[in-house]
Amino acid sequence: MHRFAVPVIILLYINQITKMKSKIHETKSTIKISVRKKILLLMAFIATVSVQQTFAQDSTKTPSSSILTSYYNLKDALVVSNANAASVSAEEFINAVNSTDKEIIKEQSRTALLSDAIAISQIKDLKIQREKFATLSVNLFALAKKVKLTTVPVYLQYCPMKKASWLSNNKAIKNPYYGSAMLTCGSVKETL
Repeated sequence: MHRFAVPVIILLYINQITKMKSKIHETKSTIKISVRKKILLLMAFIATVSVQQTFAQDSTKTPSSSILTSYYNLKDALVVSNANAASVSAEEFINAVNSTDKEIIKEQSRTALLSDAIAISQIKDLKIQREKFATLSVNLFALAKKVKLTTVPVYLQYCPMKKASWLSNNKAIKNPYYGSAMLTCGSVKETL
């Protein structure tokens, strides 16, 4: 009996080792599949986030937002009384308006915005640029009330001395009509 017991024990041991190897192989396969699934899920998540960020960036960089950006640059040039910079910014504004879809800016609004901006871009006289900027601001505000130009607040500011408004991306008053002579003259009248 001892003679047969040793080979039987060896066979049982080999059988158990084979079963263990099989279970280890199954476990490894399961782990590999699990790791692959996790990697795939992670890649899908990263791709989704990237696409959402791309769409979010695209939606904030519309021609409408470039209209406001160029307008703010024009305002800032008038704040520091720089007629040449105002002229350049007015050109940028013209380009932004012209590149905006005609469904966003209707013909009447487009014509009004462009006539003031063209005058500012061609005239290097700061006083006349500021007068044209006042009407440009009224027309842009009317457009901003109809069309959402940006996702951030737009502040309508008013100078009682000039009896004119302008738009700003900041609550702090920097008066484009009198420059350093009356830099902080004015108040916020409305927020869009």
